[in-house]
Amino acid sequence: MFDELRKINETPEPFEFYTARDLWTDEHTSQKMLEYHLDESVDASSRNIKFIEESVSWIVNYLDLDSGSKLIDFGCGPGLYTNRFAERGINVTGVDFSRRSLDYAKQTAAKSNFDVDYVHQNYLDFTTEGKFDVITMIMCDYCALSPEQREIMLNKFRNLLKPHGKIVLDVYSLNYFNQKEEFATYELNHMDHFWSSEDYYCFINCFKYNPEKVTLDKYTVVETNGRKRVVYNWLQYFSVDSLKSEFEKNGLKIDDMYDDVAGNDYDPESFEFAVVASKK
Repeated sequence: MFDELRKINETPEPFEFYTARDLWTDEHTSQKMLEYHLDESVDASSRNIKFIEESVSWIVNYLDLDSGSKLIDFGCGPGLYTNRFAERGINVTGVDFSRRSLDYAKQTAAKSNFDVDYVHQNYLDFTTEGKFDVITMIMCDYCALSPEQREIMLNKFRNLLKPHGKIVLDVYSLNYFNQKEEFATYELNHMDHFWSSEDYYCFINCFKYNPEKVTLDKYTVVETNGRKRVVYNWLQYFSVDSLKSEFEKNGLKIDDMYDDVAGNDYDPESFEFAVVASKK
């Protein structure tokens, strides 16, 4: 028992483990994730509908998008953004790891006769011959990726962009990182049976990596049937300069900066910020 508890509380190296499949493709957890996406009372997986409407309108107007524009959204989830872009006549592709979320997005699009190309795939593996006017990655999805994975995505962005195309994404700031604290706790049926329909104990460890500006929420789930699994939720935090440097190393440049993907003025004290970027 002592060795098991020691393993639960061990600190891994930054981004040592990648468990996106366990989070997004598990039958039970993916349903819970979809419920969070669609719950307007929380901004846990998706922002509220009012913000999403403002964000879509701002992106369309700011980038002067029309029926001839092509947009791809990485991590599109249940289509809360993509279907709204399609509603405005834009040619839209959505890529996501969760089949359950994509099924919901497709069903919603079909009801309104929206023509959206939904692709069920880990976006790290996505390839296409197509080129796009706009690439979006929203809800700070970029922060969940390791440095190597972010390099893959930035190279992918550069190759997928049309000559004057734009990237729109948001990230967590160092202000958010600075107020994070390490802790360890456990809970019976954590988050109202989020991890399993069976009874379970969930051990939650939050680790903070100061030099790398990374945090880890590590969830060790032990069910009554003996099943045990560990899910690692990594987050990278950025300063404006560190994000600019990362983009520039991969042939991209940041053109504009905002407080969020709805185009509000940049606040240096905010917990996140958004950028519009293009090829160098």
